[in-house]
This record gives sequence, C-alpha cells and structure tokens, in this order.
Amino acid sequence: MTTAGAVHAEGDRGERGGVRTALAGLTTRGRSFLAAGVAAAVCAYVLGQSDLLRVGLLLAVLPLVCAAVLYRTRYRVAGSRRLSPGRVPAGSEARVHLRMENVSRMPTGLLMLQDRVPYVLGPRPRFVLDRVEAGGHREVSYRVRSDLRGRYPLGPLQLRLSDPFGMCELTRSFATYDTLTVIPRVEPLPPVRLTGEAKGYGDGRQRSLALAGDDDVIPRGYRYGDDLRRVHWRSTARYGELMVRREEQPQRARCTVLLDTRAVAYTGAGPDSAFEWAVSGAASVLVHMLERGFSVRLLTDTGSSVPGEGSDGFAGASQQSADAAGLMMDTLAVVDHSDEAGLSRAYDVLRGGNEGLLVAFLGDLDEEQAAVLARMRQRSGGAIAFLLDGESWLREPADVAGPSDGSGERLRMLREAGWTALAVPRGTPLEELWRQADRERSGLTAASGGEGP
Repeated sequence: MTTAGAVHAEGDRGERGGVRTALAGLTTRGRSFLAAGVAAAVCAYVLGQSDLLRVGLLLAVLPLVCAAVLYRTRYRVAGSRRLSPGRVPAGSEARVHLRMENVSRMPTGLLMLQDRVPYVLGPRPRFVLDRVEAGGHREVSYRVRSDLRGRYPLGPLQLRLSDPFGMCELTRSFATYDTLTVIPRVEPLPPVRLTGEAKGYGDGRQRSLALAGDDDVIPRGYRYGDDLRRVHWRSTARYGELMVRREEQPQRARCTVLLDTRAVAYTGAGPDSAFEWAVSGAASVLVHMLERGFSVRLLTDTGSSVPGEGSDGFAGASQQSADAAGLMMDTLAVVDHSDEAGLSRAYDVLRGGNEGLLVAFLGDLDEEQAAVLARMRQRSGGAIAFLLDGESWLREPADVAGPSDGSGERLRMLREAGWTALAVPRGTPLEELWRQADRERSGLTAASGGEGP
C-alpha cells in the first residue's frame, strides 16, 4: 500500500495572518534573540549608548529575517508512504517506509519528519534529514505493532522546516494517509478429519450439475478434447451429431462460522477477555476451513453475513474468494459488541436450508437462546459449539475447575440437540479444543451408527 503527496515549502502569499504564522514558528532560541535585542535597544535608548543599540537591532532582526526567509522559501518536497504489509495479525509488526524527494531546483535545508500514529501503535516516529540536493531523495522506515485488533490511521506526514541558525521552524502537512488493519490472532489448527466429510467436497448426497439437468438426460454437443468414453450414443443417433454426457460436479463443502457478539453474553475487556478469544477463534476456524477447501462465511448474531449475497454468501478458493476472505478478516478486525438480546436473527439466516458444517463461538446463554441454538442444529449438517462461560473467565486459570452450573446445563441442552458442545476454560488453546471436538464428533457418529456431514 503506497500513498504519495507533495507540499510546498513556500507559504501561500494570499493567506491571511502569514506574518503571524511566521512569527509563531520562532523557536526558543529565536524568541530569546528577539527578546534580548528588544531589551538591548531599550537600554541603549535609556542610557544613550549607540553601540548597544546596534547590537540590540542585530539580535532582534536576525530571528525576524530567518523567519521571513524560511516562510518565503520556494522549494517543494514530495513524500510517499508504503506499508509492508497493510494487514497484520495482532501482536505482529508492520514496517512503514517513508520516501522524501526534493522536486525543486534548489537544495533543502534541515528537514524534520514526523508521522502521526495512534498511541497503541507505539511512539510517534521522528526523523532528521540533512540537506537534500535538488532532485535527490531520502528514505527512512519505522515499525509499528499493536496487541489490539482494529483499523488504525497512519498520517498525515508532517514536515518541519528549520533555518540554519535554528531560529524558526515551520510545519507543513501532507494530505494523504494510510490505514493499517490489525486482524485477530490466527491460531493454526490441526488437520483433523471432520467426521462424514471428504476434503474439498460436501456431503455425498449433495451434488450439483455442471450446467443443468440430470446426467444422460440433457447431454451437450461434443467439443474438441472431450473424452470419447463420455459420448452418449443414444442422443448422438437422435440428433445426428456427437453428443457427450454432462458430468456432475461435487459441491464444495460449506462451513458457517457463527460469532456471538452480544454485549450481555460477555464480561471483561482487553486482549485476554472472553470476547477477544471468541473473535480470534472465529478467525482461526475461517482460515483453517478455507485451507481445507471449504466454502466459508462469517455470520454474527445480528444476522450480518460476510462475504454477503454473492456466490450464495460463501467464499471459496478462487481469487475472488480470496478477496472475500480478506473482507471477513477485516470485519473481524473491527467487530464489536452488539446490542442484540438473542440469536434469532442468526437463526433466520440459517433456516433457509442445509448450510453444511456450523461452528459457533458463544458467550453466556440463557434457556431461550439455548433453544434457538437447538433449532439451528436442524438446519446444519454438523454443528460444533465453543461455549465461553463468563463466570469462569473472571477467575484465574488455576482456579477454574469446570463450567458453572448454568453453563453445564446449557451444554447438556446443546448436546441433546445434536451439537458437539465444549466449554472453553480460560487459557485453553483452541488447538486442544479442536482436537477434542473431533474426538467427540467421532464418538457421537459411531454411537449413532451413521455418518454425519
């Protein structure tokens, strides 16, 4: 990501208050010289000392001349900023590259660069550049890092001009800025086999034809390169030309990641809170399922679905889908608590049909919301729930013996409805829970005597 801009070191001559702006740029040294010169001139007048008056005038005029010359300087400086990369996980570093180029015909004086960054990214970077020749350039860089996900503006870049004597400093700002996106931490998950699914494919009962119609019913004309073993001789005799059978294509397996963002479902705040764990878990599952070849989407309790309506609302493994995956991660970078009281809106989105695998990250549940989740299970081929008990997350990991009574009852209700439901104690890695969910799903399938999706 690169942005560029240019500033004129010269002031706008028609700007009101130009003289006031120049005087406001006087440094401590410049103000001291000006004050000493005025004081010397007054003393010279009172004492009648002409030599002291000349010294006073020299001291007073020097900072004024420096301010005037600096304000009327006519060189131009162009600057650009490049982020590498523009999207980073929380806790990782990104490098910002700055390039300053003197596009005027005269060399610059001393330049001081300052880039404006939010305090969560670290201290404000400052650089001092020596004289830049006409047509020359200078490059500097700095690093930014945040433990908190979000979108952070970088810029505008400020250029501070100074005269050789250090009497005056003027600041000019570029108009452009960049945005650094800090996405949630993504934890690598083990490639366990989700019972009943084949990698890259959906349920064996879910198939879609490449075009339309059933195999051997609506064949198409022969095309150069088609396998002769696919020639449909009955249709060839009927139409008088070679006809080949349409091949059916296995439908890509689908996975919906449901993220509960209700404010009433979580307690605590900060990078180690239950809500942040749920957001990071949702991001990890999205990335993992995309790598497994699934078509995925992100769904929240508000009924918002990402990537949206295109391609049935799911993102697959194409270039377009890669952009949709980036959109899902950008959404998780800024997702916040909602004011929803329940999960009914998410259920309305899911009740349209079989949505494949459903992975839910849930906060505290009451009996009514547990019932809504039980109905969600009927609309999915398989369902895994990670239930974060807010009461246990307020305690230290060593003090957590198990889920609270209320959380245990909700887990029982979900399991009876067919969910693979797991309590999430504070400090438990998602990788360990992911393996446990696979073991429990395998046992549930074996006990039912059938194969789930």
